Amino acid sequence: MTAQEPVMNGLSTEKEETTNDHIAEPVEPSASPVPPIALTASTPPTTDSPTLPLNPTVDGSINPVKTPFIHPTQTSKPTPHASLTPDQQTKYNSLLNKAQFWSQLPSTTTPTSPTPPEKTPLTDSERMWLTRDCLLRYLRASKWSEPLAAQRIQATLLWRREYGVESHTAEYISEENETGKQVVLGYDNEGRPCLYLNPHKQNTKGKEKQIQHLVFMLERCIDLMPAGQETLALLVNFKESRKGDGASVGQGRETLSILQNHYPERLGRACVKDVPWVIWGFFKLITPFIDPLTKQKLKFDEDLRLLVPPEQLLKSYGGDVEFEYVHEVYWPALIGLAESRRKSMWERWEQGGKRVGESEAFLKGVGESVSVGDEKGKEKKLGVETPKLRRTASFQDDAKE
Repeated sequence: MTAQEPVMNGLSTEKEETTNDHIAEPVEPSASPVPPIALTASTPPTTDSPTLPLNPTVDGSINPVKTPFIHPTQTSKPTPHASLTPDQQTKYNSLLNKAQFWSQLPSTTTPTSPTPPEKTPLTDSERMWLTRDCLLRYLRASKWSEPLAAQRIQATLLWRREYGVESHTAEYISEENETGKQVVLGYDNEGRPCLYLNPHKQNTKGKEKQIQHLVFMLERCIDLMPAGQETLALLVNFKESRKGDGASVGQGRETLSILQNHYPERLGRACVKDVPWVIWGFFKLITPFIDPLTKQKLKFDEDLRLLVPPEQLLKSYGGDVEFEYVHEVYWPALIGLAESRRKSMWERWEQGGKRVGESEAFLKGVGESVSVGDEKGKEKKLGVETPKLRRTASFQDDAKE
């Protein structure tokens, strides 16, 4: 996906002198004892045990289903990325080498005084967010321009702070979802979590909080992605929508900006069905703001049974799943499942040494850690160049090297 030019550059870096036979130790992570996700609902009992039913939900409900499915079906398999070319590996190594030493972040992009904004250390949650897969997503979205990818990552880190991605709690967002206007349920054929948008169930007027709600649900989809899958499936049904149920053009543009700038390579497919003529007009108005790659993923009135296993697809979308939305049942189940997954990832990240550049597959319980600096042999395998000097510099200086 393409993106607008980042508004500012401001990450500081620290590099330390070292010899050529081992990599310098990264900046000591800041102490953040609490996992970086603000989900405070109780966690329902879940397990990855192979003795579970083939298609279990959090509460075991069947006909109707009332809570999220715990896993994709056994036939749902992510398509792996192609191996990196030597040039791509070099660019990744360079980006990792820089990101590993980012230590501080401006507190705001909109200072209220002529003096530069105060810089604060990256939190552990921000460092954990900087996974190997995250860096590669931004590189792919930036057409393998390492300086641009670095700028875009920095812009997203700043945006996540200012937008409050980690501070919007489940309790704060809860009222937005009381009618079930957004539902995370099931996985498509490639293991993408399915996020259903039901505009006819719109129940609030505040446009800003509606977008915060969407961001919150995107984050929950990311929590529930299985190992090897980095994208989600967006399913939208306008069948019962009335005039005024849909987003405004302004909301559409802001949502696109957030998706394209701060969630690159996260949309696997978007399927829209039963679009009324009024909504067609909306799509025509926002089409100029949709980048070409996103347009390719946008499909209308597809047979969703060919894309999502019918046993995990809602009946209202052509599937076999009888689903009943009861907010008091579904909401704590979703939040608890996401919180449980996030907690497990946090524990694995700590076990791997709390390093920038960790593998998301490892964090999700598959494969080995690729943490930089864990073993000398791994450093050589990764091919990370050794920094030669120690200093604190602006991101602009770092990008010039």
